[in-house]
Amino acid sequence: MNTMAKTYAAAAGFLACILAANYATTQYGMVPVGFGLTATAGTYFAGLTFVLRDSVQDAGGKLLTLGVIVLGAGMSFAIAAPFIALASGVAFLCSETADLLIYTPLRRRGYLRAAVASNIVGAVVDTVLFLWVAGFPVWSGLPGQIVGKTLISLAAALLIAAVRTRHQAATA
Repeated sequence: MNTMAKTYAAAAGFLACILAANYATTQYGMVPVGFGLTATAGTYFAGLTFVLRDSVQDAGGKLLTLGVIVLGAGMSFAIAAPFIALASGVAFLCSETADLLIYTPLRRRGYLRAAVASNIVGAVVDTVLFLWVAGFPVWSGLPGQIVGKTLISLAAALLIAAVRTRHQAATA
């Protein structure tokens, strides 16, 4: 797959996960996630967005990443409750800022380190802001959101790192 196709695929996946997270949260609200914890129904999609956001940034740059976030927030108003769409836009823009401050400088030292560190910080920023702006209970929802987002983003980052390593070995 050429670079442009990878960029479009990552951006489309990122946008789809933003929309899926907002739709699921609008439809189902808070759901059990195991360990006696609850989170918004879109938590797992949101966890995947962090890794996709890093892929979009790597492939297309910061402006494309911010553009997809804004597009996702705007499109969310058509498929999700307005308070969910607003909370999502605010949370993603702020977590993207945190991501840029962490992911960008660490990326030079390797993908996995940068992705894991920025995604953990991004998950906390995103969770607190999303729950607060959307009117969900922040402190009771925070643990479940962090567990869900962290597990999904870590699994996705490990998968991407493995694929990249295999690709590099095959082309070397």
